[in-house]
Amino acid sequence: MYETTKQNYSSDVEQLDILVQKTNDLKKEISKVIIGQEKIIEQVLISIFSKGHCLLVGVPGLAKTLLVNTISSALGLSYNRIQFTPDLMPSDIIGSEILDENRKFKFIHGPIFANIILADEINRTPPKTQAALLEAMQEHSVTVAGNSYLLEEPFFVLATQNPIEQEGTYPLPEAQLDRFMFMLWLDYPTFEEEVDILKSTTTGIENKVNEIFNREEIISMQNLIRKIPVSDNVYEYAVKLVEKTRVSTPKAHPLANKYLSWGAGPRASQYLIIGAKCHAALKGKYSPDIEDVKSVAVSVLRHRIVQNYTAQAEGYNTEKIIIELINS
Repeated sequence: MYETTKQNYSSDVEQLDILVQKTNDLKKEISKVIIGQEKIIEQVLISIFSKGHCLLVGVPGLAKTLLVNTISSALGLSYNRIQFTPDLMPSDIIGSEILDENRKFKFIHGPIFANIILADEINRTPPKTQAALLEAMQEHSVTVAGNSYLLEEPFFVLATQNPIEQEGTYPLPEAQLDRFMFMLWLDYPTFEEEVDILKSTTTGIENKVNEIFNREEIISMQNLIRKIPVSDNVYEYAVKLVEKTRVSTPKAHPLANKYLSWGAGPRASQYLIIGAKCHAALKGKYSPDIEDVKSVAVSVLRHRIVQNYTAQAEGYNTEKIIIELINS
C-alpha cells in the first residue's frame, strides 16, 4: 500500500512538472498574438485548469475576443462566440427542437456546445437569456423539452462586459456572478506594449499559434490540480479572509461593516483554495501557501462583495477594500 501511494505521488509530481513546462510554452505561443496582459493570461489559464469561468471587464479594443480565440487555438479546443443582444433568446444559445422530414423532433445544438464560449457583452441581454447559461456553467449540461444534453469537457465560459456604457444593459444577478470563478479587469497597454501592438498588427503579417495542449491533457491536468494537498493553515486563512467580508457577523472586519452591504459566500472559499492550488502548480510548487491564496483573492472576491453608498461616496471600490482586508 505504501509503495503504491509513493508511486502515485511520484507520478503526480512528474505530471505537475510537465504542466509547468507546457504552460510556459503555451504563454510563449499566446505572446505571438497577444502583447502584454501577462497577468490576465495567467489568471485565465488558472481558471481553465481549475474548471472555472471568467468574467472580463474592459473597454472595447483591449483584445478580449482575440485573447480567448488565441487561447482556444493553443489549447486545441473548439470555440464559439455568442454576441449578446437585447433580442437574443435562450434557444439562440442552447439550441431547440424542430420537426424533421419524418415528423419526429430533432434537437439542433446551439453555440453553447463548444469547449470555450465567449459570451460577448453578456450584460446586454435580458435576465431570461442570461439565465440560459446558469445550468451550463454549473452542471455542464443543458435541458431542452425535458431532455438533458451533456456538454463536452472541458467546458469554459469567458464573458465580457463594457464598464463604461451602461445604457440598455441588464446587470448580472448575484447568482450568475457567483458562477464565475474570476472577475478580471483589463487595463490599457503600456506605451511600449502599444508600440509593439502597432508593429505587429499593421504589417499584414499573421503569426500562427501552435497547439500546445489537447483536450485530454487539459482534463487530466484539471483532475491533477484537484489532488494537490493543502495544509490546514491555508484552508483556515481562506475561510477567515472570506469571513471578514460578511457584514454584521461576529468575524466581520470593521472595514466590511462600514463599506459593504453584502459579503462573499462559501463558493468564494472554494475558489480561493482551488485557485491557490493552480497558482502554486504553475509556479512549480507542489502545495499552495498563503501567498498563493492572496494572489487570486482580488479576482475571486471582487464580484462577490457589494459595496454600499458610503464606500461609493468615499471612493472605496471593491478592489481597494479587498486589498486592505488582506493586509489587515
